Amino acid sequence: MSPEILPLLLFLTVCLVLLLGYPVAFSLGGTALAFAWIGGMTGHFDAAFLQALPNRLFGIMTNETLIAVPLFVFMGVMLERSRVAENLLDTMATLFGPLRGGLGISVTLVGMLLAASTGIVGATVVTMGLLSLPTMLRRNYDPSVSTGIICAAGTLGQIIPPSIILVLLGDVLSAAYQQAQLDIGVYSPDTVSVGDLFVGAIIPGLLLVLLYLLYLAGVALFKPESVPAIPPEEREQDKWLLLQRVLRVLVPPLLLIVAVLGSILGGLATPTEAASVGAIGAMLLALSQKQLNMETLKAVMSGTTRVTSMVFLIFIGASLFSLVFRGFGGDEVVTDLLSDLPGGVIGAMLVVMLVMFLLGFILDFIEITFVVVPIIGPILLAMGLDPVWLGVMIAINLQTSFLTPPFGFSLFYLRGVAPAQVTTGQIYRGVAPFILIQLVMLGMLAYWPQLATWLPELVYGN
Repeated sequence: MSPEILPLLLFLTVCLVLLLGYPVAFSLGGTALAFAWIGGMTGHFDAAFLQALPNRLFGIMTNETLIAVPLFVFMGVMLERSRVAENLLDTMATLFGPLRGGLGISVTLVGMLLAASTGIVGATVVTMGLLSLPTMLRRNYDPSVSTGIICAAGTLGQIIPPSIILVLLGDVLSAAYQQAQLDIGVYSPDTVSVGDLFVGAIIPGLLLVLLYLLYLAGVALFKPESVPAIPPEEREQDKWLLLQRVLRVLVPPLLLIVAVLGSILGGLATPTEAASVGAIGAMLLALSQKQLNMETLKAVMSGTTRVTSMVFLIFIGASLFSLVFRGFGGDEVVTDLLSDLPGGVIGAMLVVMLVMFLLGFILDFIEITFVVVPIIGPILLAMGLDPVWLGVMIAINLQTSFLTPPFGFSLFYLRGVAPAQVTTGQIYRGVAPFILIQLVMLGMLAYWPQLATWLPELVYGN
């Protein structure tokens, strides 16, 4: 067997094992060890590569940036337990109810706020599905439109900071950027931080929300029967009471988001320090809602430990996989493959985006971040691509993948909590316009990279 085939065979085997339903972390590590043993027996793998594993693990343990992960997870789980989403949906629905499409606008805006508060896609989609879908159907909303809005709003956690996904992607891209510069002979490399990626994602994220709202306005204009307004007799009649309610429910989460993002943008805190601000703020918010007690705290701690353990186990398995992949010469194979593509860096970028889009059907964002980005990141960055722009492109691309039938993760999340009368076909039809919007956003970002790079340059002067 040709040695060049082995790294590709390793990658395909991992995908097959994952499709069989085995846990991700053990699939990555176990398959890598099996291939390392076979490669050692056949003389195609040098076991000395595995000696770097302890240093990799120590690097994970001492990485201050990754401390933000359990803190942001704690923040998200605490907000989920404190009924913030439920109160926000009720209030926003009352506020926008008089408009056709008002419920859809409410779900989109609450999805944006939850994305900026929690950054956990699955939890957001499930929460929105449980809380808003029955209400929308009861108000005679078209099931396709309803499910499309919920799936699309739920995936905003991919791109709107502060997102756990952006923390992980920023850390991996930082290492990839330094590796790329060393590969091209720059021995005092520039750095890119999680904060850079946070700031770079703000404008594309808000533009995406705006495009969603414009689509809903179009549906309300051309198909008003699909998104009816709430009848006058069911609306809040006292405008002063409504204003008080909006301020009481909306201001605390907004202050929390401003505190977290503002401390990063103002240079007052690193993302890790801002995450601790978010965790404390979420506890205070839960306390103000009278939802903070010992039982809630135990449940939040348990959920945080479970999610954080999963993330770091995947990180360890991915580190082992990448060592074995490089030991087989996989990085050289991928470099040669991308360098020989027609179109240069544009052709390489298109192929990488397509491959990552397809991998999004079978791998979660965390696996793709830890497994694929360390392989392709240094290669693309060595071709001259901006790391912040690349990170935002990857995030929106995978967000699109998670919406795309038949394997999109968001579709599975919503299918699991949707009422029986909502068909899978209706969910697929509902997300189609939002997939198109995502592709338009990708095209805009490709044509105007400044959408992602201008704000970090302004804030940090990079």
